[in-house]
Amino acid sequence: MLRSLFNRLFGCLTVLSLVMLTWAIAPTAQAYDNPDLLPSAPTNIIDLADSLTATQQEALDQHLNAFESETGWKLRVLTQFDRTPGRAVKAFWGLDDKSVLLVADPRGGNLLNFSVGDAFYEFLPRTFWIELQTRYGNQFFVRDNGEGSSIIEALSSVETCLRRGGCNVVPGLPREQWILTLITSVIGGIICGFAAQPQKPGQVVAWQWALLFSPLWGILFIAFGIAPVVTRTAEWLPLIRNIAGFAMGALVAYLSPMFIKSSASET
Repeated sequence: MLRSLFNRLFGCLTVLSLVMLTWAIAPTAQAYDNPDLLPSAPTNIIDLADSLTATQQEALDQHLNAFESETGWKLRVLTQFDRTPGRAVKAFWGLDDKSVLLVADPRGGNLLNFSVGDAFYEFLPRTFWIELQTRYGNQFFVRDNGEGSSIIEALSSVETCLRRGGCNVVPGLPREQWILTLITSVIGGIICGFAAQPQKPGQVVAWQWALLFSPLWGILFIAFGIAPVVTRTAEWLPLIRNIAGFAMGALVAYLSPMFIKSSASET
């Protein structure tokens, strides 16, 4: 009897604690979806996280107005930290199929998130938005360039592609990505050079072996070394460097038996 009474008392205290806890955090939870946070004047940017400087915000707001008037595409920016107007922005901005909402929230692993209207996917596929997020919203880019630059650069890429009539990849070739393409080009050249080494007396180049291994070095050189460059930038220098890297790797690998024989004879 006493145990039953104790269990009932413990249950009531638990329920009461949960109710009090819910009541205590309710005001904070309401702040995550609060239409009162919407500005009173029309604007393209709601900067609740202070990610943009006053100069950046003013210039970007004017630029987005001009871009919408010129093209009809609607780009909007919402930055948030611990408060957000939530779904109220949809009615505030009249978001539709020709609208993109960039949400910048520094609490996550990636600063940028995009709410994309269906009309955009005809010109900018889903893979484009994933690459855009990872390029400009990653922690390293934000740390080196700031949240404001991350937002502005991402929107600039979207505008550039819309003016071109669409993009499959994000324009521009970051240095880290170019270095990766150079490495794959050199490795492809090394494989090609080793495969082309003479296998018979009097043979200059083993074309059969080079062709046999062409799927491997071709993928490394063409798919991973050349294609990312030509699809992201019109500059010739990265392309020339990758081709030179492939040629140098192939030449060194092709001539390596001569170097080995030379050092062995000297020994």
